[in-house]
Order: sequence, then C-alpha cells, then structure tokens
Amino acid sequence: MKILKVVCGIIKKEDRIFIARRKPEKTLGGYWEFPGGKIEEKEDPEKALVRELREELGMEIHISNYFESNIHHYPNFSIELIAYECDFKSATFKLSDHDEFKFVQVKDLINYKISPADLFIVNKIK
Repeated sequence: MKILKVVCGIIKKEDRIFIARRKPEKTLGGYWEFPGGKIEEKEDPEKALVRELREELGMEIHISNYFESNIHHYPNFSIELIAYECDFKSATFKLSDHDEFKFVQVKDLINYKISPADLFIVNKIK
C-alpha cells in the first residue's frame, strides 16, 4: 500500500494550540486534527504546509521547527504525518475542509475526538 505524505502544523497562539474539525462528508469527518494536507510530488514539506493552510483556512503562519513524523495505517490507506511547530500570524478562517476550529490548551486536547494519526502528536506534545 502506498504511503501518502501529509504535513500538519502545531500552530501556537500564546498558550493555546489550533485544532480544526473535519466536515462530516470528508474522510475522517467529525475528527479534530492539526490542519495541513497532502504534499504534492517534489514539493518541500514546509512549502506544502504554508500552501495548504492558506488554501484551507486563509491562514498565515511562521514555521519555527520540525516536530515529529509518524506513519499511521488506516484500513484503506496509510499516511506519513510530518508535523511542524508554527506560530500563528493571521487568518481569514474561511473553512473549506473543516466546519469548526478552536485554539485550545494542551491539557484540553484529550477532550476532543482527535484523528488517529494526530493522536501520536498529541501524546508527544504532552
């Protein structure tokens, strides 16, 4: 099975982290995640993250550093999730793949239905 390369941002604003909930009709609908998206062929992961956040959220960020990556196997596909720590700059919050978003404290992440691949990151953040 081919592994899709996906990038996400752990986006910080003061003492909170940004999460977004996937629309019900999307793959993994209803799950909360650290937003990002697929890396295009021959695309740099950091550039992919900046592009995806602009497209999906109208968001501008500053990438501070690489955080972690993990391969996660879902029943019908597998992904390599590559995470970067980011600082929030601005956003229009025009949602395309999500229906809700929040800035939450790290300790409160356990109160959300986090997507399985992102749980690895949540556990590393704690």
